[in-house]
Amino acid sequence: MSRLFLIAFIAILATSTAEAQTTAQLSGRDIVKKMHDRYAGKWYHSFTFNQTTEVYRNDSLRSTQTWYEFIRFPERFRMDFGAADSGNAAIFRRDSCYRFRGGKLRSTTINNNEGLIFLLGGMFFYPLAQTYTIFDSLHYDLRKGHEDTWKGRPVYVIGANKGEDGINQLWIDRENLYLVRLIKADPSSKLEALFEDWKPAGGGWLETKCSFYVNGKLAQVETYHDYKTNVSLEDRIFDPANLARTH
Repeated sequence: MSRLFLIAFIAILATSTAEAQTTAQLSGRDIVKKMHDRYAGKWYHSFTFNQTTEVYRNDSLRSTQTWYEFIRFPERFRMDFGAADSGNAAIFRRDSCYRFRGGKLRSTTINNNEGLIFLLGGMFFYPLAQTYTIFDSLHYDLRKGHEDTWKGRPVYVIGANKGEDGINQLWIDRENLYLVRLIKADPSSKLEALFEDWKPAGGGWLETKCSFYVNGKLAQVETYHDYKTNVSLEDRIFDPANLARTH
């Protein structure tokens, strides 16, 4: 082997080893920082849309509904079900959810949508240190991460090492750094959510189709229409007392 060839071979080997080490050292924390660095201060602050909601049972379509939705990041979210003036709605604020029927408050529960609002844009409205803390509270292990492929595109995976399919994890498009797949697992159930048909919008991206599977069975498909970003949304829209008062 000539000296020149040997030098070239060593250089290639060193580069390959460095790349392998970079991949091996990738953590969920690193990936979150990439996302935050890309979009903090740039992502649209609000959006509205209406949504075709298909509800499934045992993979069979059971009903189709129209929902009207309003989001103001980082943590305000309202859904109106059916006719916009029906008074059938849910308002999500911080850690609480207020559910209305016919304009009357029927229940106040823990906000189980808080994680999605955060992951689909809210995370860019907090300082990075607080973003890490919220990820921890949502039970994603930021010590773990790897690279993979999803539907033919390279992705980062937050919260799991390669082959760990049964734990909480987030799959992030490597080029555009948006969420394409979510898995939330516990001993009794597994939720998988897919976020597709992303469109560039208001300094960020907007998912326009969401599919949810429970224990491997399709449960719900949501398709967005008439979406608008960076719209002015007054506080009263997200005020449970105001909704009750106006009905």
